[in-house]
Amino acid sequence: MPPIFSLFGLIGILVFVILFLYFIPVQLWITAIASRVRVSLASLVGMRLRKIPPSLIVNGLINAQKAGLQINTSDLETHYLAGGNVTRVVNAMIAADKAGIPLPFNRATAIDLAGRNVLDAVQTSVYPKVIDCPKEGKIAAVAKDGIQLQARALVTVRANIERLVGGATEETIIARVGEGIVSAIGSANTYAVVLENPDNISKIVLSRGLDSGTAFEILSIDIADVDVGKNIGAFLQADQAEADLKVAQAKAETRRAMAVAAEQEMKAKVQEMRAKVVEAEAQVPLAISKAFENGQLGVFDYYNIKNIESDTSMRDSIAGEADTDGPEES
Repeated sequence: MPPIFSLFGLIGILVFVILFLYFIPVQLWITAIASRVRVSLASLVGMRLRKIPPSLIVNGLINAQKAGLQINTSDLETHYLAGGNVTRVVNAMIAADKAGIPLPFNRATAIDLAGRNVLDAVQTSVYPKVIDCPKEGKIAAVAKDGIQLQARALVTVRANIERLVGGATEETIIARVGEGIVSAIGSANTYAVVLENPDNISKIVLSRGLDSGTAFEILSIDIADVDVGKNIGAFLQADQAEADLKVAQAKAETRRAMAVAAEQEMKAKVQEMRAKVVEAEAQVPLAISKAFENGQLGVFDYYNIKNIESDTSMRDSIAGEADTDGPEES
């Protein structure tokens, strides 16, 4: 046989061995048998054809088997094809089993497919975590006496596995606790009462069942810090006083404008009356002349009228001088 055919034969055998070991992971199959996990070579080949990493499924089965969990190959393959994290689900079930927390496979996969970290949820259920409320800054509230208080709370929560799917997240817990703190401070008569017993706020807020409908169970609410803020009542009173002053000034300006208008109207009436008097005085000479023509008025009557006018004018001038000089000293 020519050497070239021997070379092609060796290459063909090598390619065949590589493909055989790829589609039939014998070493992985031997590892499964040594771990007392029943996986057939046909199942491993099927995983390759379905583009499922056989090592991922076999290692998950081995871990579950060692932990005493009953999980089969089909369940893990289905969860992987659905886009789930097989390793995380298996580790979460092992952790839950060791902690005595009931976590069936269907619930674990549902939590994982919902986008929640099922392993983190189990760990939070075993080891409760503390949430800062709020995450940044402090919650501001005003007591009945108008003094502002700024508080920060530490909320200890534990994950509720049964309500993890569809339950509200940490943001809801923070919002509800913040609302409860504002309400509790607002119902206090004075800010001193809150400073003396801040634990009363925790008791009031905790008694409201704020974890209803959430994926967590609130274990405790501790007021970590309380600071006295501004005197909101004084600011509001000052603003109200300023507003009242502006209203009073507006009303006074309205009354002044009305008085000026009334004065102008009175002056107009006086001017009108004076015009009528002047007009009437202008008719007197005409009436006198007609009386002379008709013989109703004589010369002596005319002189009497002039004397009366002169006497009246003299009396008016004397009265005006007396008003100007004032009363004489005795």
